[in-house]
Amino acid sequence: MTFTPTPQQLRDADRRGRETASPERQLQAALRQAEGYRNFLASLTGLLTAVFVLKGQEDLSKLADTPRWWVIRLLIAGFLALVAASWLGVVAVHGRPGEEILLEAGRLLRYEKKRTKTVWLLVECARWLALVGVLCVAAAVIVTWVVPGGK
Repeated sequence: MTFTPTPQQLRDADRRGRETASPERQLQAALRQAEGYRNFLASLTGLLTAVFVLKGQEDLSKLADTPRWWVIRLLIAGFLALVAASWLGVVAVHGRPGEEILLEAGRLLRYEKKRTKTVWLLVECARWLALVGVLCVAAAVIVTWVVPGGK
């Protein structure tokens, strides 16, 4: 059985497509996605902190010098990447404080298009920073598991 849309269904689908493509709807979709990523980053950072505290070595001074400094560098890089990713998520969702939105119709449309692109870019950067952060923290935990104590 094949589906043959009625003229009314086609008109409704066309109207929904135009509404979805509007700058206002695109901005709303971008902001919803940014909110999801912001919440994900917050929970991920908390989870990674708990994993490292519970599963890593309690005392990094027991590691040999080179592995200890690698763990410290990896942790610093990982948490800085996660903090930066979280910050980008907040900026994507809420924008910059004091940002002025002019209410003239043409300017508002240009703002919505520009803001949508900015939100997508910030979310993409936040995703990559989160990945780098997770990999750095995971590598630090693995080093503490596999490298025997040197002192």
